[in-house]
Amino acid sequence: MTWLVIRVRANQGVERSIKDTMGHLNLTRVNHAVLIPESDTYAGMLYKSKDYVTWGVATAEAVEELIRERGRLIGDKPVSDADVKAETEHKSIAAFAAAIASGEATVKDMPSLKRVFRMHPPRGAKGWGGIKRAFTIGGALGNRGSAITDLAQRML
Repeated sequence: MTWLVIRVRANQGVERSIKDTMGHLNLTRVNHAVLIPESDTYAGMLYKSKDYVTWGVATAEAVEELIRERGRLIGDKPVSDADVKAETEHKSIAAFAAAIASGEATVKDMPSLKRVFRMHPPRGAKGWGGIKRAFTIGGALGNRGSAITDLAQRML
């Protein structure tokens, strides 16, 4: 399985170790998203930076739409099925996204694909819903579970 992680808050007043952790996750700016494999190491990193990011389990459909809409190759070119077929063992973006979501592949398997997805701020009346509160009490921070796909839809 794979987690979709989105940075919610900026660097203002962040402890250095947390800033370094978010740097290791490639989350250097607000509204940046990354896809990371589910593991104990990454779980610890997410727990450490939980007051600045939100995450949840990514579905194959959400990963496919993320790559199609916001995925960029080196040189800021959009990703196409031909690019995926040329650089990976997968025949299309849909197959590559399904492999990423199931944990069989990672974004690193396609060397020219940038690992960070630059997202738009959340559209809609709710927006983030409060960037200083946990998701469980109506805010934007922490583990969202499957609700991350709704947020990703509003940010594309």
